[in-house]
Amino acid sequence: MWRDHLESRKPSRLQSFLLWGSRGMLAAGVGLLSLVVVVTVQAKLYQVHAKQLLQSEIRSASESNIVRPLAPLKEGDVLGRLDIPRLGVSVAVLQGTRSRTLRLGAGHIEGTSLPWEAGNSAIAGHRDTFFRALKDIRPNDEIQLQTVTGVLHYEVDWTRVVDPDDIRALAPANESVITLVTCYPFYFVGFAPQRFIVRAHKY
Repeated sequence: MWRDHLESRKPSRLQSFLLWGSRGMLAAGVGLLSLVVVVTVQAKLYQVHAKQLLQSEIRSASESNIVRPLAPLKEGDVLGRLDIPRLGVSVAVLQGTRSRTLRLGAGHIEGTSLPWEAGNSAIAGHRDTFFRALKDIRPNDEIQLQTVTGVLHYEVDWTRVVDPDDIRALAPANESVITLVTCYPFYFVGFAPQRFIVRAHKY
């Protein structure tokens, strides 16, 4: 009788499966959370380093009266610092848009003009990190871009939501403009189906 009672208290295969499954899911959740924390801390530390590097280059260029050459930049090179005062945005802009580059900062989209050149300079950023605040941007907001060549000032003209394959916003422009690109909707879970575009002109 005691054996029957003990055997009746043993977990079934289904119960064991559910128990181990829940433990596995908990471990996976903790692992993912830890990864997010590590990536976030890494990005914050790199932002400090990138901004310090930019300031050092600015001081060096100022002391030697040397203008930054327009030589091709390598993926991940520090290009400048983007600030949107009203939104409290301040992010280092790097060259390129590879996955690691966009984890560390905003990225200049290759094939578009460099900020100190005439034309359309496009910059991409993740909507769940550096460009989250773009959801609140408005026409006439000021955008500043600090580079070794000086501070460039822009005024927002419009925002637009487009499909991922709509790249008209990246087309060359006759005037000096900046185009910010991020995923949309801002709070979408997974790969967002659209892109949020901000266009501003230099003044």
